[in-house]
Amino acid sequence: MAVVLFVLIEADGWWKTATVLFLVAAATDFLDGYIARRYGLVTPLGRILDPFADKIIICGTFVFLLSVGGSASKSGVTAWIVVVVLAREMFVTSLRGFLEQAGRDFSAALSGKLKMVLQCAAVPLCLLSMDDAIVAEYDGLTRIRDVTLWVAVAVTIFSGVEYSIRAVQMLRRAEPPDGPQDPSETPSDDTTGN
Repeated sequence: MAVVLFVLIEADGWWKTATVLFLVAAATDFLDGYIARRYGLVTPLGRILDPFADKIIICGTFVFLLSVGGSASKSGVTAWIVVVVLAREMFVTSLRGFLEQAGRDFSAALSGKLKMVLQCAAVPLCLLSMDDAIVAEYDGLTRIRDVTLWVAVAVTIFSGVEYSIRAVQMLRRAEPPDGPQDPSETPSDDTTGN
């Protein structure tokens, strides 16, 4: 779906279709996660791959919106927003991979879920803002887009900081204050993330 979405953005003029496709992708992602949790199908691999797929859709859409000529003023997406979102996503995904490989549960926190919801709300508004007819018809669209985008960026930064703190705490619990344990000893820390 991501490739089709990116082609629609590059094609210019398919903003409503791109918006619908993005919303379908976001809805199926939510449904997939809900089903996995509901039926106990959550796996360490799924905790890594699902957020990775999210990053492709979100980050890719922001990058493609930025790449469309003159889109920064129309879509509201600026280079620094793209850099903040990409940096946070790459950093947290790296943390997740490292900690999951070490046997830690680094599942999504509430701030990460809120970040995703806000980004999924901002992207359709950015896509629709590219259509001059829609902007002319809905006078407040760009103001709503800007507020949603700014809040999404703020929560993106906050969640990145929160995940960093959580990772440091997990790593500190794994190693006692007086140095590493003898490899023959089994650590007795809580790995459930509670």
